[in-house]
Amino acid sequence: MAIEIANLGFQLNPLPTFSPVFVPRTVLKSSKRCRFDRRNLLLLRPPASSLVDEQPQVSFTEPENRLIDSLVGIQGRGRSASPQQLSDVESAVQALEGLGGVPDPTSSSLIEGRWQLMFTTRPGTASPIQRTFVGVDNFNVFQEVYLRTDDPRVSNIVRFSEAIGELKVEAAASIKDGKRILFRFDRAAFSFKFLPFKVPYPVPFRLLGDEAKGWLDTTYLSQSGNLRISRGNKGTTFVLQKNTEPRQRFLSVISKGTGVMEAINEFISLNQNKATGEPQLLEGEWQMIWSSQQETDSWLENAANGLMGTQIVKGEQLKFVVDILLGFRFSMIGTFVKTGATTYEVTMNDAAIVAGPVGLPMEMESKFNLELLYTDDKIRITRGFRNITFVHLRVG
Repeated sequence: MAIEIANLGFQLNPLPTFSPVFVPRTVLKSSKRCRFDRRNLLLLRPPASSLVDEQPQVSFTEPENRLIDSLVGIQGRGRSASPQQLSDVESAVQALEGLGGVPDPTSSSLIEGRWQLMFTTRPGTASPIQRTFVGVDNFNVFQEVYLRTDDPRVSNIVRFSEAIGELKVEAAASIKDGKRILFRFDRAAFSFKFLPFKVPYPVPFRLLGDEAKGWLDTTYLSQSGNLRISRGNKGTTFVLQKNTEPRQRFLSVISKGTGVMEAINEFISLNQNKATGEPQLLEGEWQMIWSSQQETDSWLENAANGLMGTQIVKGEQLKFVVDILLGFRFSMIGTFVKTGATTYEVTMNDAAIVAGPVGLPMEMESKFNLELLYTDDKIRITRGFRNITFVHLRVG
């Protein structure tokens, strides 16, 4: 069965399915009590990773920033996007397409180079290989465009990791007009770091006929050459960047699960000079996507101290919500008081197991200090209970 790689118009046979990894770590153990009174703060360590140095700093126009903001927090490059997130992305895409960007992008040198796929729509014809690679945050997906050579090409690259290697699928390309690139598959191979040779991907391109052909329209190319929107012959929309925005790179580190604390420290350091005024706990619904905890107490104590689930901030009220099963939820409500420029005293004392309109009260209390390390409209980094560092993503 013919299918397309990364849904960028390339046809391949399916590979085994992998599961995306983007979950907070929670290791539980038994405990004897459910009452706490701990107030802990910890100073930041100096940045030790190369998150900031991986790519040059980039700037975007206001309409471009609107699209970037709509992409922050979407997992699996669109695979797990909510209807509201999809609507926000499509609205921002249409606004940029209306502006036009660089005229005749296929004639511009700005389209040349390696582009990282940040988002793609998920049509009903999405292929197994698209679900396998594009929806997995652990893998990086790129597209290379080189049209000003004796052998014009468009290539799709799935990089599994620096240690493993990548799969590269290539197509001979030609320019039809100022927006459209025509392509035809002709070769593909795995490049594994542990092998001194490439492993050909067994696809009979010559036998695929028209199935090996396709086209790609560039509907927006930024004046900076850092942002591109394309639409393919399968009816799919793609958002690609040459140099990704710091928040996107930061979330990418979290999705891979290695070097996160170093990335947090460096991300905070990068944004310290941009801060204006005292940060505030912004209202909204915040989903925990990562924590530094290594070992914790019982499930209830984790829930009571905000070590899992969702936090809802409204006024001076804080609410922890954790889904259990079959419509049951753990809910705990409390208050917070600002005690310094970036610190808060939190008291949680109204707990219940809730099912619909019915709640079973529980005698629990949790007190701890919370330090707000970084916040914007999408991402919040705090240090709270037992000096644990948390990263929350705004979902409401």
